[in-house]
Amino acid sequence: MAVRAGQKAGLVFFESWVDPIAEDILGGRDDVDLRKLSYSSVEADNWDVMSRAHGYQVQARTELREPWFPDEALIARCPNLLAASSTGAGYDYIDVEACTAAGILVCNQGGTNTEAVAEHALGLMLSLSKRIGLADKVLRRRGALVDRYALQGNDIRGKTVGIVGLGAIGGRLAELCHGLFGMTVLAYDPYLNDAEIVRRHGSSVSLVDLLQRSDFVSVHCPRSKETLGMFGEAQFAAMKPNAYFINTARGGIHDESALETALRERRIAGAGIDVFLKEPPLPDHPLLSFDNVIATPHTAGITQEALEQMSASAADQWIELLNGRAPPRVINPQAWPAFSRRFASMFGFEPEPLPYA
Repeated sequence: MAVRAGQKAGLVFFESWVDPIAEDILGGRDDVDLRKLSYSSVEADNWDVMSRAHGYQVQARTELREPWFPDEALIARCPNLLAASSTGAGYDYIDVEACTAAGILVCNQGGTNTEAVAEHALGLMLSLSKRIGLADKVLRRRGALVDRYALQGNDIRGKTVGIVGLGAIGGRLAELCHGLFGMTVLAYDPYLNDAEIVRRHGSSVSLVDLLQRSDFVSVHCPRSKETLGMFGEAQFAAMKPNAYFINTARGGIHDESALETALRERRIAGAGIDVFLKEPPLPDHPLLSFDNVIATPHTAGITQEALEQMSASAADQWIELLNGRAPPRVINPQAWPAFSRRFASMFGFEPEPLPYA
């Protein structure tokens, strides 16, 4: 236990968790000093609390404000910080390299919103293919002549879906598409072998092959140096003209200008976009002007069930971590040796070994 001779591990967060269950779990513990901070408070007071904290539960990028991004500047002012945890699966707004160099663990909540995001992606596929979004817009236009035959769509049964990133969310989407609709699932994931992709209901293909053959291209990879700008002019040009592009992963993985051009020149049939470079997008964002685009403001993972699961899992992970046990979702296991030494110097005992380092 981190509590030795009255010790407490300090854990800070700004404003609120995405579900109050986390505060219920952590608030009554005698081994965790849970401190809620506010962006409107005096900055010096926030820094005073942050400088003594051992753990930092970081708000999602959309809500997080400067100067509270976990980067080199923040790390330099927080000498006791042992770990930082993202709200959901994404952690691209945490400087993982800087944390690793400082012996700070980075954790996420990967897998806790799998069902929500996979269902959202499938919902976008269905809405686009059935032209539900367009039909709704037409009905709401004053004076519009509604020709229901002009709004005919397509069934998705038997079609081909190409999934980029066959992790927890991509794998669940593959399961839904294969099992419910008998779809052919093509997968591009350089971090999985062919046998594992088959086990997850997919066929391993190159990215080019996936783009050329798929009726739907759905993105489920993290945003990183490797994937930033992964979908640009060449990738949209490789897609079939009757194919749809879906991104519920992260803004920046697709080039928004290139997607706009592909839609305007009718190189693809439409898009379902839950993520943007700037969130939420302004009402005059070019992609919002297309009738064949369905856009949502990064809400794929925001369901009642997912938010509760994300918060409860984060709270449980903090309890494990701050009490010297291996947390289940560490992004940078290479930081574990330095983290262990720092943890021991603060709490007087070494944490248990990380089983998956």
